[in-house]
Amino acid sequence: MRSFLGLTLKIIVSGSLLYFAIARVNLSVVTQRLSQIETVWLVPVFLLLGIQVVLIALRWRRIVQVCDPSSPFSFVQAFRYSLIGSFFNQTLPSTVGGDAMRIWLLGRDGTGWKIATYSVLLDRLAGVIALAVIVVCCLPWSFDLISEPTGRIALLAVGLGSIGAGLCFLALGFLPWPWLETWWLTGHLVSTARVVRQIITTPAALGPIAFYSLINHIVTVTAAWCLARSVGVLFEWTQALLLIPPVFMIATIPLSIAGWGVRESSMIIAFGYAGLAESDGLIISVLFGAAIFTVGVLGGLTWIISGGTRKLTPGEPVQK
Repeated sequence: MRSFLGLTLKIIVSGSLLYFAIARVNLSVVTQRLSQIETVWLVPVFLLLGIQVVLIALRWRRIVQVCDPSSPFSFVQAFRYSLIGSFFNQTLPSTVGGDAMRIWLLGRDGTGWKIATYSVLLDRLAGVIALAVIVVCCLPWSFDLISEPTGRIALLAVGLGSIGAGLCFLALGFLPWPWLETWWLTGHLVSTARVVRQIITTPAALGPIAFYSLINHIVTVTAAWCLARSVGVLFEWTQALLLIPPVFMIATIPLSIAGWGVRESSMIIAFGYAGLAESDGLIISVLFGAAIFTVGVLGGLTWIISGGTRKLTPGEPVQK
């Protein structure tokens, strides 16, 4: 019953925000731009989104290696599971549904449920922190683009708030309070924070993870810019770098179905603050959502082809 209510609420949120977004723009302009789409620009978009899956797989595999150096987790597995995760991100009623699927896929394949859970949570954390770092580093230029006080406050809240939350989480790995480990939830949080501490203090791990995370977001920005070019939207790459990261940070909040509605409303508001056409923000957001859904379909096909489950070989133990 609770899950049904949660799904219903997310559908309502997505529908309400999409209605709000569509009501604010000139639909004739949107329709005109979409009818003139240059499909040649879609080729680099899908290439970039494919590269994004590769980067996520590389980062996740590196995190798993830190959690368990003896893990047999290969890049091929990481890529396949990440692609399948992208499908469930688009079909389950949450932007983190794919993370749950990745935990399940890795946990049943020999790595163990604890490491599977820790690694996926840390992979998600690495992506969010890298996104926050980009937002904060771009603040001087973002403030030049956005003069509206409310927009500037929102940027500060999104960027500094995320980094502050990350630092608080990291502090758990340094606190000498054994009683934290006696509770189930705080015990797991402390254990995960200690893995983060290990990553930060190990340059051989921190360097690749930070690199994959930052490049991953640059790829997202570039893909959004290509989509803008495909419909003739006057949107510079530097403007995309300043506006896309905070919008996608907000869209990761699991309030709607696959981020729909939250992403579109945030994009429209961001474009408005920057003095750009709000209808262009809606177009880019919808096209991006359609593009990642298409990539998710490839993940669904991968899931179907693999049979959804891996058959254990004779004599192979079932992981507990």
